[in-house]
Amino acid sequence: MEFVWVVPRQILFPEATPHGLIALEPQELEERYLAPAREHGFFIERRYAESHPEFKQPIPYVAVCREDSVLCLTRLSTQGEKRLHGKKSIGVGGHINPCDLDHGELFASACSRELHEELVLPEIELPLTPVGLLNDDTTAVGAVHVGLVYRLDASDLEVSIRETSAMAGDYESLASLHALATTPESPFETWSNLLLRSGALENESKVKVNA
Repeated sequence: MEFVWVVPRQILFPEATPHGLIALEPQELEERYLAPAREHGFFIERRYAESHPEFKQPIPYVAVCREDSVLCLTRLSTQGEKRLHGKKSIGVGGHINPCDLDHGELFASACSRELHEELVLPEIELPLTPVGLLNDDTTAVGAVHVGLVYRLDASDLEVSIRETSAMAGDYESLASLHALATTPESPFETWSNLLLRSGALENESKVKVNA
């Protein structure tokens, strides 16, 4: 039985429910969403949470970037979430579990754990930059989840896929992926599609290059 961190929807979205990526500076993201999610969240059984959209499950969602490219993954049929089989993704992440309470700040701990579970990475403090909040209530998956989006600068890191039986992929240019995401038959899962269409990662890449 798996337990996951949830936040009452009305705490995160007391007024209008947003759609797509809300790009925010780190401090604003913390004040508007992360702090309330940390203060008012709690663990419940995942099976219950998956069918009750009055709760949102925060999901760390990390784009692994190298300058103007991003790690693009294809979810294979061996993965547990059947609704995402065959879909392409630029996000690495997953649910927040009770074990994440034992390793420092809840969201940062979950983010690091999920990255190390899915990818082979050096055992260092990872250079993560908050990008914003991602929400989509138009699908059954999206209705019960909310993405905490981060960018991992992997320019100086050796990164490889750990779960090769569950995922395949390589780095591809953000420009080509953005073009693919805007086609009618986009192969990306919804969150990746929304993130690519927002252009936020391309903007982050330009900032890194000009720094």
